[in-house]
Amino acid sequence: MELELEEICDEKIRLEKEEATGNESDLLPEYCHYRDEGCEFADSCLNCPFPQCLYDRPGGKQRWLKELRNREISRLYLGAGWGLSDLALLFGLSQRTIRRALKSTLLKSPDRTVGCYDGEKTNEGEQNANE
Repeated sequence: MELELEEICDEKIRLEKEEATGNESDLLPEYCHYRDEGCEFADSCLNCPFPQCLYDRPGGKQRWLKELRNREISRLYLGAGWGLSDLALLFGLSQRTIRRALKSTLLKSPDRTVGCYDGEKTNEGEQNANE
């Protein structure tokens, strides 16, 4: 009789230890039901407009927003003729950051003109006189 009590007590202690450590069996993905909550850009992951999730890459959302901002700065500078100081005030950035944004977008565009910050078109490697 003592042997049976000992076995039951050992089982009880083992179960208590498992509960304390949170040791649960890991289910396969097909047996788990995940909620597709999406993000601020799409209602669900299946309806996402992006080919790859922004959150898959480190800093993905921030990088995407920065690229979007830089394209808008470039569009306003080249298309609408806004000046550096006007863009700096509009976006709440320094003029140096506006120059960096223009440089990054101009280098990516196929019809780029390197160094044209104040309406002057210069060759690569030359410094603008106003800098």
